Amino acid sequence: MRTATTNRRSSVSYTTLVRQNRNFRFLWFGQIISLLGDWFNLIASASLVALLTQSGLAVGGLFVVRMLAQLVVSPFAGVAADRYNRKHLLILTDIGRAITVLGFLLVRETHQVWLLYTLTAIQLGMSGFFFPSRNAILPDVVSRRELGAANALSSATWSVMLAFGAALGGIVAGEWGIYPAFVIDALTFVASAALIAQVVYERDPALESADKSVRAALRQYIDGLRYLRDHLDILIISFHKAAISLTIGGAFQVIQVAIAERVFVIGQGGGTSLGLMYAAMGVGTGIGPILSRRFTGDRDRPLRIAVAVAYVTAALGLLIISPLASFALVLAGTLLRGFGAGTGWVFSTQLLLQLVPDRVRGRVFSTEFAFFTLTSAIGSAVGGWALDATDLGISGLLTWMAVLALIPSALWTLWLLFGPHAEPLPEEEEEPVPVQAGGVQAD
Repeated sequence: MRTATTNRRSSVSYTTLVRQNRNFRFLWFGQIISLLGDWFNLIASASLVALLTQSGLAVGGLFVVRMLAQLVVSPFAGVAADRYNRKHLLILTDIGRAITVLGFLLVRETHQVWLLYTLTAIQLGMSGFFFPSRNAILPDVVSRRELGAANALSSATWSVMLAFGAALGGIVAGEWGIYPAFVIDALTFVASAALIAQVVYERDPALESADKSVRAALRQYIDGLRYLRDHLDILIISFHKAAISLTIGGAFQVIQVAIAERVFVIGQGGGTSLGLMYAAMGVGTGIGPILSRRFTGDRDRPLRIAVAVAYVTAALGLLIISPLASFALVLAGTLLRGFGAGTGWVFSTQLLLQLVPDRVRGRVFSTEFAFFTLTSAIGSAVGGWALDATDLGISGLLTWMAVLALIPSALWTLWLLFGPHAEPLPEEEEEPVPVQAGGVQAD
């Protein structure tokens, strides 16, 4: 079984991976550039909505739109990632997003906020195709020995760019205004597409020639749902990102804006303080999985145990923030929350990479992403509503979120103790899987 093989092998170092694997290097460079623009866009759009509306519910609505747009496209995105060239999908979505974000420059008045929501939906709808395709392509461009390092490095990059991009985006938005961030975002998407174009990647000819009809796509999507139904352990792992966003993620995005705008206001509209909070979260989500992986490696059971601990760590971070005693403590708690959330996120991804075969990988990741976006939308909506319509306040909401985060930790611990666990894939599963007539991949 792959468990034994994986444990016997020593995974490659991060520097060796980047130096020797050209395809991963260009994919990684594209990720770095694209993420820089993503965080510029998020900081700028959230600050713009807050500035134009002065409403927590409106800011929550922005995050709801961001999440629901990806939820709507997720069934199509998963099928597309499993039946089309994943590299081409990445390039097309980058170009489409570059064009879309330039439209944000048109939003200048309160009555134009609907346009910002619409453009956000289009942008994030295309992102709904980008992220499952990028997760699915990773095992296609790295070897089994490189997979753990590639996943950890990609996730750490997301966090580092969150820290750097959010801080820089906050400074740009707070000191020079919001609109330059949108231009920078568009340029980074173009640069990302150019870098990904350098990746040498070809899909399995059998998959490229498969039936591309709508009927075949529907069968493939149902096939993916059946796979999750028949593999309960993988289904439960696919819920982790959703649980993270529902308990400690979705509402926190809205709360961060409220803290920056109402409590610790630094820069225009709190843009600088919001950027610093995102930066602290980025540092936490970056160092969390990297440090934790020193103890777990890529071994199945230690990864599972670390996920349970990650929820508790994030809950402690929320409790540190909740008194709002000082901005320094807010940043410290945000970092610790990011440490836990980042570890849970990266390790659940690693488990799926080690357990899910190529033939359904895109659909599993898109379904996982759908769970995540749905709960993020719910969390953001509830967070925005609670800030405006209840007496809990920021501190009360953070305390309740910390308590709720312990529930998935407890349930996952029970599953670790008593549930049946999927076995990591054997080596031969890396070979191309034949397809049946009509384009539905064989089980």
